[in-house]
Amino acid sequence: MKIKAVLNDLQAYKPGKPIEEVQKELGLTSIAKLASNENPLGSSKAAKAAAIAALSDTSIYPDGYAVNLRAELADFYKVDGEQLVIGAGLDEVIQIVSRAVLTAGDNIVQATPTFSQYALHADIEGVEVKSVPVDTDGFHDLKAMMEAVDHNTKILWLCNPNNPTGTYFSHEELINVLSRVPDHVLVIVDEAYAEYAIAEDYPDTMPLIEKHSNLMVMRTFSKAYGLAALRIGFGVTSKKLNDKLNVVRLPFNTSRVAQSAASVALADQAFIAECRKNNRLGMAQWEAFLSANNYDFYPSQTNFIFFNIERETAPVFDALLKRGYIVRAGLRPGWLRITIGTAEQNEGCIAALKAILAN
Repeated sequence: MKIKAVLNDLQAYKPGKPIEEVQKELGLTSIAKLASNENPLGSSKAAKAAAIAALSDTSIYPDGYAVNLRAELADFYKVDGEQLVIGAGLDEVIQIVSRAVLTAGDNIVQATPTFSQYALHADIEGVEVKSVPVDTDGFHDLKAMMEAVDHNTKILWLCNPNNPTGTYFSHEELINVLSRVPDHVLVIVDEAYAEYAIAEDYPDTMPLIEKHSNLMVMRTFSKAYGLAALRIGFGVTSKKLNDKLNVVRLPFNTSRVAQSAASVALADQAFIAECRKNNRLGMAQWEAFLSANNYDFYPSQTNFIFFNIERETAPVFDALLKRGYIVRAGLRPGWLRITIGTAEQNEGCIAALKAILAN
């Protein structure tokens, strides 16, 4: 049996070991997982209750079009419900768009480093990936990215705030990109971490879709909303493009549980405000430590911080793991990405890291 030749050169995504397995393997009583940018405060209590209630009848297929959630998202973001494609997390939405839009001979333009799934799905579809390095301060080099766009470019990926750097570009900068990009290029702004952004000039993207039919905005319930386990995210774009995306989307791709929890979570904006406040307090803990010890880091508008320890990260990763802290290494030589946790988790991880780096 033959498979796509390109798959011979690609590797499946390998998530970290489950917390329970790490605890058992290392004999630890507790683990702080600070590697996947999950919400340390969990999710809205009301959303959790809605998820439990939705388990009352698991024999019935979910609403394939997610009518209720679609209507609530449309009302919240002031868009038309027919502009929404809802997926099992943004991972699936990225897959849907890539499958619908990309064909051999095309290319995509993205920053580097950025979220790995953009390039993965481009590779699977057999198209060229043009990766433009972030600038010395960790920001998207938007000028260079625009220069990389050509007549074969189908998607311009803009992760804002960017993963793993945590940096962002402004509303004015986005307007400039949209005014220059050719109409045949789909500009996708991935705002997975938007709820954590506090910059006054952070883009207000949704209203721009009406003027720019080649713009798509992505959001998720996995980060600030704390519903990562339920897998639900969405994209908003023109009705014309969205009609085709929903052809590619599997008919029952999101569960009744996820839809119910997301609907209630969206309404609980007080919880999101609490999470944002907790995140900025935790960010201050990390920034104070890194500044005091002269470690380079990028200013973050997300719930994680990316910094340079100026040494091989694998031994540091292992040493932190043995102390009960799972972090993310391997995204760039010498750099670690650490999720902002609770005040106690931050304090403990900082103390552990300080001791390790002192040796």
